[in-house]
Amino acid sequence: MSSPRTILVADDDRAIRFVLEQALVRAGFLVRSFDSGRALLDFAAGGAGDLVITDIMMPGGSGLDVMKTLKASRPWLPVIVITAQSTLRHAVQAFEGGAFEYLAKPFDIHQVVELVRRALEQTQRTVPRDPAREMDRFGGVIGASRAMQELFRTIGRLANSEMTVLIHGESGTGKELIARAVHANSPRRNGPFIAVNMAAIPANLIESELFGHEKGAFTGAIARHVGHFERAREGALLLDEIGDMPLEAQTRLLRVLQNGAFTRVGGSETLLADVRIIAATHQNLPDAIAAGRFREDLFHRLNVTPLHVPSLRSRLEDIPVLAEFFLARAARQMNLPPKRFTPESLERLMTHDWPGNVRELENLIYRLMALTPGVLIHPEYLQLPQLRSSGHAGSGAATPERQSGQPEGGSLEEAVDRAITRHLVSLGDREPDDLYDAIMQRVEGVILGRVLKETRGNQVKAARMLGINRNTLRKKILETRPDGHDKSDRNLDTDREAS
Repeated sequence: MSSPRTILVADDDRAIRFVLEQALVRAGFLVRSFDSGRALLDFAAGGAGDLVITDIMMPGGSGLDVMKTLKASRPWLPVIVITAQSTLRHAVQAFEGGAFEYLAKPFDIHQVVELVRRALEQTQRTVPRDPAREMDRFGGVIGASRAMQELFRTIGRLANSEMTVLIHGESGTGKELIARAVHANSPRRNGPFIAVNMAAIPANLIESELFGHEKGAFTGAIARHVGHFERAREGALLLDEIGDMPLEAQTRLLRVLQNGAFTRVGGSETLLADVRIIAATHQNLPDAIAAGRFREDLFHRLNVTPLHVPSLRSRLEDIPVLAEFFLARAARQMNLPPKRFTPESLERLMTHDWPGNVRELENLIYRLMALTPGVLIHPEYLQLPQLRSSGHAGSGAATPERQSGQPEGGSLEEAVDRAITRHLVSLGDREPDDLYDAIMQRVEGVILGRVLKETRGNQVKAARMLGINRNTLRKKILETRPDGHDKSDRNLDTDREAS
C-alpha cells in the first residue's frame, strides 16, 4: 500500500489553512501548513511535498515567487494558486509560471480536493516570461467582479496557445482591449497586432483590404496593395464587428481559415496565412445564422474559444476602481492636477445603467477632468439625469444646498438626514416600501465599500476595522449590492486592476 501524498499549504489566513487542512486530511492526504511562503520554501528545500497550494499575497513574499523558486528545481511539482485579489496580471503570471490551477477566494473546498487529486496525476511545465514586455501586457484590463475574474482565468489559460478566439459583448465593453490582452499574453506577442473594423469597410473593398490586391486587379488599383493578413504575419489579426461582414466575404474568409492560405485579389501567388485570428462582435451570431446573415460553418471556425466581456451594469462593483483608473490616466494625459470623487459621487455612478458601458464611463470621466472646478468631483457635476437610469438612484437634480457647487458639510447625523431626504425625493409619488431596510442596506453598502477601498480589498483587515468576522463581512457584501441585480454574481474579493 502506497504512503499518503504530502500537500504543502502556504497562506497567512489561519482560517483558510484550517479549512484546507481539515478537508485534505479527510481525503487521505498528509498536510503541512505554513503562514508564509518563506517557511514553506525552507521546509521544501530538501525535496519534501508532492503538491503545493499557495496564496499570492503573503507577508515576506509572493506566492508567485514561491512557485517560481520551487519550479526552478522541481518543474514537475504541481502548484495550485489561490488569491483574494484576482487580477489579469496574477492569472496570467500564475499559468505562465506553471500553475495547475488558479482559484479566487472564496472557493469550493470540494473543488480544491478534486483539483489536488487531478494535479497529482499530472505534471506541469514552466513557461518563461518575457521581462522586456512585462509592463505592456496588462494595462487597462481592470475588474474585481466575478465575471471579470472568470475572464482573467480564461485569458490566462490561453497564454500558451494560438487558438482562434471569438469575443462577444455589448458595444463599449472593451472587446478590442481584451483582444490585445489575449495577443499580448500569447506565444505571438512579439508579432504585430492588426485590428480591422469590418463594419467600416465598404463591401466591395473587404477582400482587397484583408488579402491585398495586385496592380491592375481592378479600376484604381495602380499598385500592389498588401492586405491585413500579410501585415499581421506571425502576429494576430482582430476582425472586429465580424457580424457585419457580407456573406460573400464570409465565404472567402472561411476558405482561408480552412486552407491556411490565400491569394491577393487579381493575383496567382499562394501566400501562407500565418496569423492568429481573433474575432469580435456585439451581435448575437446564432440569431444572425438563423436569419441567414451569417454562415454557420464560419461561426464554428471562429468560436473555438469564446470569450464574453460583461456589460458594465452587470459588474457595477468595478466602477470605483475603473473611475479612479480613468481619472488618474486623464490627469496624466491632460497634464492637470489629480482629482478625486466624493463617496456620494461614486455611489451615484454605481446607480446609473451605463448603456454605453465602459466607453461611456471613460468619456464622462475625461469630461469631468477637463471641466470640473476644484479637486473634488461632487454628484451635481456628473450630469447623468438626462441619461437612462437604472431606477435605483434619485432624479439626479441637485438639492438647493448642492447647487452652489460647495461640498456638503455638517455632522454625521446631518449627512444621513440629507441622504434619507434624497432617497425620499427619488420615490416621487410612490409610497415608501421597506424604507428602513432599503436605507440601511445602502448605508451599509457605502460603509463596506469605503472600508474595503481603504484596505485595498483586504477582507481580513476590513473585517478587523469594522469589528466583525470575515464570514459576516462576506455575507454583508453579498447583501448590499446597490444595483438590485442577482446577488450571486457579486465578487467577494476586491482588487486594484481592470477593463
